[in-house]
Amino acid sequence: MPTRVHEFDWPDRVVVGTIGPPGARTFYLQVRAGNQTVSIAMEKQQSALLAEKIDEILDQLLTIDGNPHSVPTSTPIELVDNDQLEAVQEQFRTGAMSLGWDPTTAQVVIEAYPFSDVDADNGDEPLDEDDADVPEMLLVRMPVGTARAFAKRTREVVGAGRPACPLCGYPVDADGHVCTLPEA
Repeated sequence: MPTRVHEFDWPDRVVVGTIGPPGARTFYLQVRAGNQTVSIAMEKQQSALLAEKIDEILDQLLTIDGNPHSVPTSTPIELVDNDQLEAVQEQFRTGAMSLGWDPTTAQVVIEAYPFSDVDADNGDEPLDEDDADVPEMLLVRMPVGTARAFAKRTREVVGAGRPACPLCGYPVDADGHVCTLPEA
């Protein structure tokens, strides 16, 4: 069965945002080009790691003599996007992701695949052709300025959650926190 690829070569918008209050937020990677919008659910840690790795790629590119890809050292002001997510209709929950660099187009490339549970009842039986579960993936290519802005916004979104307890490091809920320090 062919994989349905949600492909965005030069997206109008690519952001990570959340829905819900701190402590119960759902993270989404949302991409839009024209009237096509795709939203995939992610874990907070996936979002943070994605931003970190994008910045690492961009920082490595900066070390190339002459910076041939015009990689910005900070977020270009015209690419800052602090708007809320657009209407979210979750396409899938992200499992595996890959991140890369395409030197032919000077773009950062993100591939995201759905989280999949191995169905113990199904075993190795092939899927029924009438099954609505068509395999799918998200493929996003973004230029270096957009990638830098994406990483910055993602770090801010991840950091806007619950504050950490200064003693144990665990998140402090709105209704309080019982600190459980390990005994020495």
